[in-house]
Amino acid sequence: MEQRPTSLSIGALAKAAGVHVETIRFYQLKGLLPTPERPYGGIRRYTGVDVARVRFIKTAQRLGFSLEEVGQLLRLDDGAHCREAAKLAAARLADVRERLRDLRRMESALTDLVAKCHAHRGMVSCPLIAALHTARP
Repeated sequence: MEQRPTSLSIGALAKAAGVHVETIRFYQLKGLLPTPERPYGGIRRYTGVDVARVRFIKTAQRLGFSLEEVGQLLRLDDGAHCREAAKLAAARLADVRERLRDLRRMESALTDLVAKCHAHRGMVSCPLIAALHTARP
């Protein structure tokens, strides 16, 4: 049976976590991932804990959490702060729902404009372009 390495280079960490090396460095710069000490004449080594942390960060980002919010979630990651984590998630959920409402409004407006374009006949201006000229931001 293959044994997993106990320590990884930054390149191996990035590969195991499915990110680029620059992403690892960026997370370290932002304080989301600790930077291991570099032994004299050696390279920094990472562990499976670091792989899991990077995957946690990426998953949280895919759910729409900002890096600041991810940092807050990481600070709450001791299992005793579920209520605080839920508050962050509830705020993110409210934001997602607002974006969905905006997207539905956009879908409706574009559906109407595309239908007007398809119904458009003759040499008059395009209904879509005309609507964009007359709309207010």
